[in-house]
Amino acid sequence: MINSKLKEIQSFCESNSNPDVINKYSKYFKEGYNGYGIEQKVFENQRDKWIELWKNEMNLENYLDLGDVLMQSGKFEEMSFAIVFLNSERENYTTQTFNRIGNWFNYGISNWATTDVLCMLVLSSFLVDEIISLEKLKEWTTADSEWKRRAVPVTLVELIKKDLKPDTTFPLIEPLMLDKSEYVQKGIGTLLRGLWKKYPTEIEEFLLKYKNHCGRLIVQYATEKMDKEYRKKFRKSK
Repeated sequence: MINSKLKEIQSFCESNSNPDVINKYSKYFKEGYNGYGIEQKVFENQRDKWIELWKNEMNLENYLDLGDVLMQSGKFEEMSFAIVFLNSERENYTTQTFNRIGNWFNYGISNWATTDVLCMLVLSSFLVDEIISLEKLKEWTTADSEWKRRAVPVTLVELIKKDLKPDTTFPLIEPLMLDKSEYVQKGIGTLLRGLWKKYPTEIEEFLLKYKNHCGRLIVQYATEKMDKEYRKKFRKSK
């Protein structure tokens, strides 16, 4: 069954490949865009069609098995289908599901966009629905994969809507504050920028504590919405 679904997905992707979309997306991927170039609306329509058609034969475990194979392809749209299929099974997530998804970073996920879509649509649900603890997510801060480390702050970005607090956030991202990966730094900066809108005092104190040691992209992204002159206080001391 998994093989037949895989062939159907790959056939659809090949048939709907668009060179113009490939050119459009390529500029956003410094590490290179590996995809078919499918229009977003075409992708979404097919996503909904398959989820409805397969609802009586596919379950969470089947979608995880299919996702394992799709992730190994490295193709952006194939990996995206793996993610949206899982999203449709949210009510059945378990801790084991989270661990299984974590393995995708070991052999499949290799760009910021796939990471971020996974965080937004799937990983954040594990915290919102209290399936895993924040400490469980924190374990990813020591991962070899920079994308798995990036997933920590980016997943937390989604929780700002659920009133994520600074004192909850800081212990989770402190292990990453000296991370050398630009993508991890950008993820942390984006998270802090979002929190700053609600908790400016706490976020500014935190940034001042780390400004001389952390990656500059963290500060750059975190202070992006601040007044131009005010931002200067967060510059690294000479």
